[in-house]
Amino acid sequence: MTGALGALVAALALGSGVLLAGAIAGSGNTIVTVRVWDDKVADAYKASFAAFHESNPDITVDVTVIPWTQYWTQLDDDVAAGRADDIFWVNNSYLTDLADDGKLMDIDETLGARAKNDWDSSVVREFTRDGILWGVPQLSDAGIALYYNKAMLAKAGIDPATLETATWSLDPAQDTLLPILKALTHDSSGRSASDPAFDASAVTQFGYNAANDLQGIILPSIGSNGGTFDADGVYTFGEERAAQAIGYQVDLINTHRVAPSATASNADPDFSRDRFVEGGMALFQSGLYNLPYVFEGAEFEWGVASMPAGPAGRVSVTNGIVAAGNAETAHPEATARVLKWLGSTEGNSYVGSSGAAVPGVVAAQQAYFDFWGGKDVDVAKFFEVLADDAPTITPPETANFAKVEAAYRPFMNEVFAGTLPVADGLRQAQDAANAATAAK
Repeated sequence: MTGALGALVAALALGSGVLLAGAIAGSGNTIVTVRVWDDKVADAYKASFAAFHESNPDITVDVTVIPWTQYWTQLDDDVAAGRADDIFWVNNSYLTDLADDGKLMDIDETLGARAKNDWDSSVVREFTRDGILWGVPQLSDAGIALYYNKAMLAKAGIDPATLETATWSLDPAQDTLLPILKALTHDSSGRSASDPAFDASAVTQFGYNAANDLQGIILPSIGSNGGTFDADGVYTFGEERAAQAIGYQVDLINTHRVAPSATASNADPDFSRDRFVEGGMALFQSGLYNLPYVFEGAEFEWGVASMPAGPAGRVSVTNGIVAAGNAETAHPEATARVLKWLGSTEGNSYVGSSGAAVPGVVAAQQAYFDFWGGKDVDVAKFFEVLADDAPTITPPETANFAKVEAAYRPFMNEVFAGTLPVADGLRQAQDAANAATAAK
């Protein structure tokens, strides 16, 4: 008896719904488990699934949140061991392995080829591989923009409109971003980073969040310099244009001291966001995925401006998220019904009406704009950067990305920390990434 109970508890701790569903199958109720990494969306999901249960009393949906820092490693282990949840989130960078290894349900086959007509076309394209759609669109991250602290800009005498023309460049005569960042970085005596007496060891207010942040910083920077992160299955972020862009960000941290030391941001992906929310940073470059946290946490007036442009203009990344069905689920019919709900206007609208994220179902997206419009928050800058004629940079799409990132990230961390020269460190990181790709 004790052993059986222990096994059940262990399965639950691992996020598996298979044993639990089988254990209560006789009760006429099936539990479908859903795994995500965002607790804001998880709260919206819980409300959505409560409504689903009212019309589907034979199915209960259980939501598990696994933090981003653990999500992919744990998912990889659980998929390999056959204990993954019935439905789990997947982003573009991790799609290839799961789809090619037959781990995901074919959505066209499960829900019908016409279902995709109701979903965000850009997300549908992202998650279509070999002509098959491998997940139900849930979120669209839109583009990258710049959150700013209004009081800090005012104190520095900077009009927010100035941010709309801010441009980074390797040519100091063309670089209008760095002077802004220096004016917004202060030491404990109130001196800005442009003051010769500035004490870089006693910074109390940083200007910007330069960091080893792939979506918020690295990809937009590389794109705005005309570079690539990967191309045709090969990693290229050590090449000239990409290296120049990354080198500029590294200099903001270690040479100009207008961004926090990478020691903290390397260890905590939310460090920069929290520093901004707590009033210790003037500008925070990020996406809509951090909007709820800024809105709820910041006790100061803030606004949103366009992200800085580079030599190649303003180039953003965008990334969708899908709910993928586990091809090895013990109850495919119930899982398919939950996926159908997640792909419906009603089911996906809870994500938008809570302000947690832009829904992947087109008809549900207005709820998101209505929510933030009601809060007097203008989200236009996150979408303007993705206008029809605007260039974008795609996130990594190569196979084996979890192992690839684990291989290159230590070198990239050292580059941002200033303990490896940029050119050498990026070449080592790129070589490690390509070796991991080839090892698939």
